[in-house]
Amino acid sequence: MISKRISKLVAYKTETTPAKVRLSSNELPFDLPESLKKEISRELEKVQLGRYPDPNSEELREVLGGFFKVNPTNILLGNGSDELIYYLSISVGEFNQGIYFPVPTFPMYEISAKLLGRQAVGVPLLRDFDIDLPTSIKALEENECVLAFFSYPNNPTANLFSREKIKSIREKGLFTVIDEAYYHYSGESFQEEALNREDTVVLRTLSKIGLAGIRVGIMIAKESVVGEINKARLPFNITLPSQVIAKVVLTKGRDFIEDSANRVLEERKKLYKGLSEIEGVEVFPSRANFLLFRTGVDASSVHRELVKEGVLVRDMSHLPALDNCLRVSVGKEEENSLFLEKLSLVMKKLL
Repeated sequence: MISKRISKLVAYKTETTPAKVRLSSNELPFDLPESLKKEISRELEKVQLGRYPDPNSEELREVLGGFFKVNPTNILLGNGSDELIYYLSISVGEFNQGIYFPVPTFPMYEISAKLLGRQAVGVPLLRDFDIDLPTSIKALEENECVLAFFSYPNNPTANLFSREKIKSIREKGLFTVIDEAYYHYSGESFQEEALNREDTVVLRTLSKIGLAGIRVGIMIAKESVVGEINKARLPFNITLPSQVIAKVVLTKGRDFIEDSANRVLEERKKLYKGLSEIEGVEVFPSRANFLLFRTGVDASSVHRELVKEGVLVRDMSHLPALDNCLRVSVGKEEENSLFLEKLSLVMKKLL
């Protein structure tokens, strides 16, 4: 018999609609250079797929330690950040204690809470997309919350929450998770606090810097915290090919990662400007590799018309406070230009 808890759960949905230009998943639009691909191929030829991977990903953690400037003992790896969110939801507090997060935000915080039968306490953001502190404090006290998740910058609103508001919530006794999936585009971090506090961890990922396909998520925290959360980790959770590919790219592809992030930031400026010039479109400032924008007409209709034109973005209009909003990833220059061209045509058609 399937649990009632599971039967009531709504699965996480990704955007899989076919399109010539896909700007819906916040991926890095630039492919790895051929020289790096050849180096990966050479290393993968040495892999014995009949053997289990290093269960602790020791070499990869060493490389990541250098990349993020932390000790490898301060790192725990997951099969994507999603897995780490799940481990944290399992490990922090008891199942009768709530999990807090602002909404709208990354849906896996809520899904993980509900999967475990925990109270999912989502508090709507203010109209400026920052945290509603008084309402949040009231809600977390009423629901005996013990764990808080903050997407920083937030997905899908692309802004950075007030650091002081995050700290105020943490001061109420909540174990605080700062999900910095878009750190390479914001430059803002709670890493130092995560390394020095028992109640704070930072999440990072390789998915937004060119390696979404290998599913490597990173938790950075005090060694004692890493040791405790590691008890919940499933064995061999980082595949052998993933470990090999990540090590190659993080050692021999650092210039590619840095250059790509800078290119995204430049394209983000141009995309923001282009969106702001389209009649009927309101675009919001971004500290991530995507932009949120509101249309003066039904966003779902805009989404459908864009798909007909071969362009896929993400419809966010069903979320709280995001009426008639869509999210577009920053793509290559030619992809962004095509998107702006098609959106302009669609808006003229629908206005």
